[in-house]
Amino acid sequence: MENELFEKTKVSKAYMTLALPVVLGMVVSLIYNMVDTFFIARTGNTALIAGVSLGTPIFTLMIALGDIFGVGGSSVISRLFGKKEYEDGRRISVFCFYAAIAVGIAVSIILLAAKQPILGLLGCDETTWQYAGDYYQWIALGAPFIILQLTPNNLLRTEGFAKASMIGTMLGAVVNIILDPIFIYTLGMGAAGAAIATVIGNICGDIFYVIFMIKKCRYLSVDFRKLKMTGAEVLAVLAIGIPASVTNFMQSIGVTLTNRFLQPYGTDKVAAMGIALKIIMISVLVMVGFAFGGQPLVGYNYGAKNKKRLSETIRFAFLLEVLTGAGMAVVLGAAAPLLVGLFLKEADVIAVAQQILRVQLIGMPFVGIVLASTCIFQAIGNGAGAMILSAGRQGVIFAIVIFCASKLAGFSGVIASQPVSDFLTALVAVMILLQWKKKEFAK
Repeated sequence: MENELFEKTKVSKAYMTLALPVVLGMVVSLIYNMVDTFFIARTGNTALIAGVSLGTPIFTLMIALGDIFGVGGSSVISRLFGKKEYEDGRRISVFCFYAAIAVGIAVSIILLAAKQPILGLLGCDETTWQYAGDYYQWIALGAPFIILQLTPNNLLRTEGFAKASMIGTMLGAVVNIILDPIFIYTLGMGAAGAAIATVIGNICGDIFYVIFMIKKCRYLSVDFRKLKMTGAEVLAVLAIGIPASVTNFMQSIGVTLTNRFLQPYGTDKVAAMGIALKIIMISVLVMVGFAFGGQPLVGYNYGAKNKKRLSETIRFAFLLEVLTGAGMAVVLGAAAPLLVGLFLKEADVIAVAQQILRVQLIGMPFVGIVLASTCIFQAIGNGAGAMILSAGRQGVIFAIVIFCASKLAGFSGVIASQPVSDFLTALVAVMILLQWKKKEFAK
């Protein structure tokens, strides 16, 4: 256990030591997403692009479910390690590992059995049904491997193994990038090929994590014989894991809502939004990496009751997130013509995608505030605060905003809904955090 890093290293250095490998892993994942989108977009088939965009929420849903045990487990384990209760942390790591596998199998069965009605709920029509269905089928089959990868990816950082967490992410992404053109073009599998490459990449990442945990970890384990949990411990994992899951689940709902509100304006608008959201992920993934990368440091010092170091960590996290969000918004906004042009050929669709992208980027600094607050609440075990924010930005608040904005401003209202939701959720985040800090630091 790298106590020196968690307890004594300068906060900014310790934070970045944990966060930078996560960000690098996110960047590689981002490159995969961009390359994946590039290969799909270069088919020149707008219906195929839209079909994959409509099926993407299913993949996001799986990430959400993986976060239940990855984020929930790492939060509890970080606090236990801060208290020097290493054996309890080991047991919880085993539970999280096998629970993720069990949930993945159950999800795969449910998704395959309910394929037709779910595709309808996603907004597929006769133009996009086949493409979305092909992508959906293979992603559903790979659910156990996709959901599992999120668990060790998060847990390894509680022992300070941020680089190993990054390597597993990078391995899966690189394999995916290599296989994409083979399956999409060489084998002519289109959307199905993109999904198969994704699943195989996740399998490779899972294998790496299992081997690393067995050979290198002192306290984390995959030994089934140590699977002993009390009801209170399970609830502690779920209390943080479920709000973390809701964040990604709400992302699926947000994308689905956006697509459905855009459909009256044409398939090209849905395709343009799909490309814009892929580019937005450049900013979001970097910010998520910085936010989640420092989470073990927050949890450890909260568990150790080191309020001075905890306060310094929180301040650094907010400063880093807001500045990163603002900087990414400026850079991506300036590069919008170049970035959109990489994926689309039709001039009218390119123009729409640029418009969407620049409007969405307005909310990035506010996204930083929400991400920092959410990760802090997850790290300290404040499930209520995490749940409110998780259900807000792309869930309840977003649903209200997009419904009202679409009525008031039509297409412009739809594409402006996310930054408005970001701003409102950031206000809620600041109010909750100030209330918690006043109560916590008064003790």
